Amino acid sequence: MIANQQARGLTPDEYLAWEREQPIRHEYIDGEVYAMTGGTLPHNAIAVNLISILRGRLRGTQCRVYAADAKVRISAQGPYFYPDVVVTCDERDRRATEAIQYPKLIIEVLSPSTASFDRGDKFKFYRRIPTLEEYVLIDSEKVGIDCYRKTSGGKWELSTYPEDGGDILELVSLNFQCPLALVYEEVEFPESSLQMIEG
Repeated sequence: MIANQQARGLTPDEYLAWEREQPIRHEYIDGEVYAMTGGTLPHNAIAVNLISILRGRLRGTQCRVYAADAKVRISAQGPYFYPDVVVTCDERDRRATEAIQYPKLIIEVLSPSTASFDRGDKFKFYRRIPTLEEYVLIDSEKVGIDCYRKTSGGKWELSTYPEDGGDILELVSLNFQCPLALVYEEVEFPESSLQMIEG
């Protein structure tokens, strides 16, 4: 993310109006807007794979999957983020036109420039969303997935793939399992990473 110096000190409503006129996406935190940088081809391929997998799984249910052009609103005052993949099963989001407010699952495909923010402050913001049950971070440079799940007691627990969960990614929030090989299908990695998923 890159801060936009021409759009500082915006209210949430001003940000939303300004953002509609922009040729590129911007995230919003505390009055500041940040341009979204382009991702790598592996980053894009992983996101496309996930959307394809989840779209098939969710067909015919109350849940909807959205891609990186869908904003997620933490609260009326922001922040507003653009996750790589978001799933909502809440009826209230079906009527939304500006942003998802009640996500069940958020997935971020990590880039070197944003990985620490995605793991740290962005996750702190996402944890404020009462409906969020899982937050998934997917490495785009090697095979590796961190899945944070909210327990019934409201605590967040980490499962790491392939270490903890083998070669099957489990999305408890959607009652769904998926081979890691499908998540990383047609994504080129060094030999050592490929061996992790192939056995």
